[in-house]
Amino acid sequence: MKKTIFITGASAGLGKATARLFHSRGWNVIGTMRDPKKETELTELENVTILPMDVTNPEQIKTTVAKAISLYTMDVVFNNAGYGLMGAMEALSDDQILRQLNTNLLGVLRVTQEFIPHFREKKSGLFISTTSMGGLFGFPLHSIYHATKFAIEGWSESMSFELGLHNIGIKTIAPGGIATDFTGRSLDRSSHPEYQEIEDKLFSAIDGMMEMASTAEQIAEVVYEAATDNKDQIRYLAGEDAKAMYARRLEIGNEEFRKEIRKRTLG
Repeated sequence: MKKTIFITGASAGLGKATARLFHSRGWNVIGTMRDPKKETELTELENVTILPMDVTNPEQIKTTVAKAISLYTMDVVFNNAGYGLMGAMEALSDDQILRQLNTNLLGVLRVTQEFIPHFREKKSGLFISTTSMGGLFGFPLHSIYHATKFAIEGWSESMSFELGLHNIGIKTIAPGGIATDFTGRSLDRSSHPEYQEIEDKLFSAIDGMMEMASTAEQIAEVVYEAATDNKDQIRYLAGEDAKAMYARRLEIGNEEFRKEIRKRTLG
């Protein structure tokens, strides 16, 4: 019997690569995005269904999840929708902060909450969320982004206990850099004259770090591994850069690693 995955943020990058990969492995795929009319590639694939969903819209989440469950029995829910917010804290508007929290954190919680009864009834299922190596350690000028990703990591660990009572799994995928247009299409950037020099240095450092970036297809393979390996494991580091940096943090300790990041990114 074909398995089914539900993917948020399937319009580009990791979401689209994951949809293509699972389709190629024989899964039914339900991909969601804010504007399905713009999608031309996934709509051509057999056993791929595209539905409209903005993860900041609670009512639309309820409608879309109900529609998805009416079409298939779900096996995996991949919470992938999100974007980056960059800027010094004092440069960010309240609207920017709320939008970041609403998309990267509350969207994940809402989608998950809507699917829990379905998984509990069938006594199986798996939630996977895209966090980031930025859910494990922090970089300059991304404080609200890190707040959302750290939150998803902690929330997932806590949720594993209550979901485990019903044979439901929960996992996180923590990629390093992904060679997509993240610093363009998926980045909201606010500048402040008092932080201009730091911003310029950080962007230069990011450009260097992106040379080690994985492709979206490589990270999608880690999503597939997490979805199919049946391991009692929450965190999956994805990408050689993320693995190397996490190993370095374990080697030298949190505080020395923080100082090293400061030196590498800010000089």
